[in-house]
This record gives sequence, C-alpha cells and structure tokens, in this order.
Amino acid sequence: MQAFLEVFDIYLLEAVLNGILLGGVLALLALGLNLIFGVIDVTWICYAELVMIGMYGMYFMVQYYGVSYFVAAPLTILLVAVLGAALHYLVIAPLLTAPPINQLLATGGVLFVLQSFATVAFGIDFRNLGIRLPVLAFGDMNFSYARLLSFAAALVGMVAVYLFMTRTFTGTAIRAISQDRQIMALMGVDTRRIYLITSALGGALAGLAACLLVLQYDVHPFVGLSFGPITFLICVLGGLGNFIGGFIAAFVFAEIISLGGLFSDLEWGYVLAFAFFIVMMFIRPAGLLARRR
Repeated sequence: MQAFLEVFDIYLLEAVLNGILLGGVLALLALGLNLIFGVIDVTWICYAELVMIGMYGMYFMVQYYGVSYFVAAPLTILLVAVLGAALHYLVIAPLLTAPPINQLLATGGVLFVLQSFATVAFGIDFRNLGIRLPVLAFGDMNFSYARLLSFAAALVGMVAVYLFMTRTFTGTAIRAISQDRQIMALMGVDTRRIYLITSALGGALAGLAACLLVLQYDVHPFVGLSFGPITFLICVLGGLGNFIGGFIAAFVFAEIISLGGLFSDLEWGYVLAFAFFIVMMFIRPAGLLARRR
C-alpha cells in the first residue's frame, strides 16, 4: 500500500507539473484574445483558426521548403500578424458600430471560411512537422521537451508583450484606449491606428502559439477545435478583457485537464473543465476577479 501511494504521488506531481506547462500556452492564447477584446471590444470567434493557418505555414516552410524551424518561426509570426491586421481592416473595422451579434456572426463566418479554405487547399490529412524532441527524465517523471520549450517561449512572449504595453508610447495608448475609448479619441489619439496595431499584435501572439503548438499537435483544418473553445472559456472565466484573470483562469483550466487525465482519460479532463466553467458561471458570472455586489 505504501509503495502504491508513493507511485501515485509521483504521478500526481507529474500531472500537476504538466498542467503548469500546458497553462503557459493556454495563457498565451488567452492573452491574444483578451488583448483584442479589451481594446476593440470585439471577440474574435475565429482566433484559433489564425493559429491553424500559422501551423500550416510552419509545416510547409519546414517540410516542403526545408526552412529551419528557428527561421520559419519569426516568418510565421509575421504572417499571422499581417493576417490579423487584414482581418481587422476587411471584416472588423466596417462593423465597429454594428450590434455585437453582427460582429460575432462575422467572425464566426470567417472561422468557417478559413476552415473550408484549409480543407479545400490542403485536404483533411493529418500532417506532422516531423521534429522529434527528446523527453526529459527527472526521477521517475517524464516531461516532453516540446512542452518545456513551449512553456518557456510562451512566458518570454508574455513578458515581451508586458514590456511593450508598459514601456512604449503605443503600448500606453493601447492600455488607455482599453480603459476609455471616447476620451482617448477626444485627446487626439488615432484609434483606428491603435486598433490595427492591436489586431496585428493579437495575430502575432496567435502566430507564436502556432509555432509552439505545431510541435505537439498534428496539423489539419479542424485543429483549432482542440484549443479554440477552451481558450474562449478561459477568457470568459477570467473576465473578457481582464489580462490577469485570463492568466489565472488558464492555469486553473490546465490543472483540471491534466489532473482529470490522470484519474481517467484526457477527454474526461476536458469534460471536468467544461463542468467547472458552468458551475463558476453561476458563482462568478462576471469572471474570477470580479467584485461581488
């Protein structure tokens, strides 16, 4: 019995640590989506599909054109940043004064357009980047280098965004607009330019996430469904537009998924995460950090 408890403790610790590693990538995804909502006040339902396009970009650059992963990664980030800016310019900007339901339907339409485009252009085959990273053995626990690299890169990306938002004039303008759009427009700030920059920055974060997730997931047109819904729920649970709340919620969800996978299948981890979200919406409908009235 003692030996069983010792082994169980090791597996439990391994699940907790893997949950932390997963939480870093989920927090990166939530940061991009929250940034766009907090500034532009539009939720991009199609955000995960930008990640999917970035993953295809990584796959073709590395597999078909022989580009090094570390060269393809910044090119992919730039590609998805441009795609994010184009999405704002072509779809979001004309609908800024439209009812929120119209904005949701428009971004939902973009989701199906991107999925259908990827299906027609690339087929439904599962494609793999072909990079096999070793496994780190620590005691009796094993951790994938892909997850370790993704966690470290996600933290670097989030710190870089924090420094940009706090140490640059443009970042300060973005934070100011997220607090009061009307006043900043009256003070001479070009809100259209800030919106475009914010969309490009959100796209760049999606591109970074694509570079990290392609090391762990096969690429196919519906890969966004693997992490798109959970990212949206993280943002809602943390409070849409609340960066700190989204960061905390990402790790909460990641731990539930990881521990659920320990006690049962990984799919049950997602079931528990969704059930937790439903319960929390009754308790904290405005988000984890919302003040009670």
